Amino acid sequence: MDDTHGQLVVVTGMTGAGRSTAAKELEDLGFFVVDNLPPSLLPEVVRLVDESHGPAQPVAVVVDVRSGSFFQGLRSALAHGVAGRVTTLVFLDATDEVLVRRQEAARRPHPLQQGGRLLDGLQRERVVLAELRSEADLVIDTTSLNVHQLTDRIAESFGTLETTRLRVSVISFGFKYGIPVDADYVADMRFLPNPHWVPELRPRTGQDAEVSAYVLGRPGAAEFVDAYVPLLAGVAQGYVREGKRFMRVAIGCTGGKHRSVAMSEEIARRLGEQGHVARAIHRDLGRE
Repeated sequence: MDDTHGQLVVVTGMTGAGRSTAAKELEDLGFFVVDNLPPSLLPEVVRLVDESHGPAQPVAVVVDVRSGSFFQGLRSALAHGVAGRVTTLVFLDATDEVLVRRQEAARRPHPLQQGGRLLDGLQRERVVLAELRSEADLVIDTTSLNVHQLTDRIAESFGTLETTRLRVSVISFGFKYGIPVDADYVADMRFLPNPHWVPELRPRTGQDAEVSAYVLGRPGAAEFVDAYVPLLAGVAQGYVREGKRFMRVAIGCTGGKHRSVAMSEEIARRLGEQGHVARAIHRDLGRE
């Protein structure tokens, strides 16, 4: 493979076999994902991605029978190659019994059902996809896989050490502006003395060394960090086992300027030392 060009992954397969789950995982792995793409547009989409993101950007496209007559052009597009990229065709499959059960649970008709039974639509789809399945580079039978197991298979096949590592965002905030609604965990730093009341520290922020030293040197601060970081590290390991790629930890104080900022920086630093991709984000810094 030309190392200046990213991967091109084409995801197809039976309705209900997990195409959307695979696409979501590829997106989490850093792929530029396009869903329900007519195969004839595949070269054009890759060209546009090359121009806007660079040829090293990995691309994934999802193609299914909704593409109609365009679907027949997929084999031709793949056979001729696309913009110098090595292409992997992934086919997701499952037994008819499982596919029927999944579609019924989702309460969606099959695109080829044509007013008949759901099973009739699946059988028509198998006929349309038969040759494509035989040519696939990777066939994944999702019959006995749950969502987490399928994402693990995709990550194993297309992830790198960098893209499969957990990403932790440690977000400082001010309680007076509201708790971040998308936080997985929230900790309150208002048990520590507020540097706001120290005249020489008031205009500074938790990113300044003097403020950080003051906050981390207060009674209880070191004990909190020493206890909280291992707790988060244990949760992070569980997230990785469950196939989760992102974790958001919110650290709050009154205004989001001093204590929460200093603590967020320290927690992110320690998590990074343990091998996680961690960064501190200061939501309310400069807002006062």
